[in-house]
Amino acid sequence: MNKTIIEAQEGWQLIDWKELLNHKDLFYFLVLRDVKVLYKQTVMGFTWAIIRPVFSMIVFTVVFGGLAKMSSDGVPYPIFSYTALLPWTYFATAMTKSTQSLIGNARVLSKIYFPRLIIPMTPVLAGLVDFTLACSVLGVMMGWYKIMPNSNIIFLPLLVILMILTASGVGMWLSALAIQYRDVGFAAQFFSQLLMYAAPVVWPATLIPEQYRLVYGLFPMAGVIEGFRSALINTNPMPWDFIFMGTISSVLMAITGAFYFRRMERVFADVA
Repeated sequence: MNKTIIEAQEGWQLIDWKELLNHKDLFYFLVLRDVKVLYKQTVMGFTWAIIRPVFSMIVFTVVFGGLAKMSSDGVPYPIFSYTALLPWTYFATAMTKSTQSLIGNARVLSKIYFPRLIIPMTPVLAGLVDFTLACSVLGVMMGWYKIMPNSNIIFLPLLVILMILTASGVGMWLSALAIQYRDVGFAAQFFSQLLMYAAPVVWPATLIPEQYRLVYGLFPMAGVIEGFRSALINTNPMPWDFIFMGTISSVLMAITGAFYFRRMERVFADVA
């Protein structure tokens, strides 16, 4: 009888794309499971994907748009904030769930072998379902305010890819750290709330002084959020400076995150 022995690899390892492709069915099943479990036995079902950004938009409109009189780049504040909440809610949710993913699947790690990278990537892809559903509300709001997207909408797929890449990079880093240092899981939830106010969600990026724009652009979600606004609600020209710097930092984060994850995955079963 032939036996296959799988040994842990030491040192820095590249992503084995062929191995991931061979496990695409498992990947699909885990993504489908995440989507189903999230809304299982709920009365409102997928409506919850819409409620979170909508209620956040209402609160921000009252507090920042109404009381604080925050600038909204010439468009109504509700749609100004909601357009930013779409990518941000996706990123924050994917980051938090990816961070906890290895801990939540600890039993599986010690029983069977499969590419561990699938686990933190599952919530990143599953989150696109909520993101797509929430986008439908933006379509309704654009019709209500009679706002039409401009030619920059052709760059929207690029912004979505950058959004996914950023969530993936952060997810790989934090999930590998969280399974060894459980404090990382708690810190991720805390910092995701703080980072929202560092991102141009409730305020316009035009407040950033010109000399600091490139530095601020290293925060990838800044370019994504402002790009969404530019393409969909015509606030400002496409922020290519933000997008360029954000792409650099996002790619670096994804590459280093993948290398770190691969280096540490041989100890996941021991520390889970």
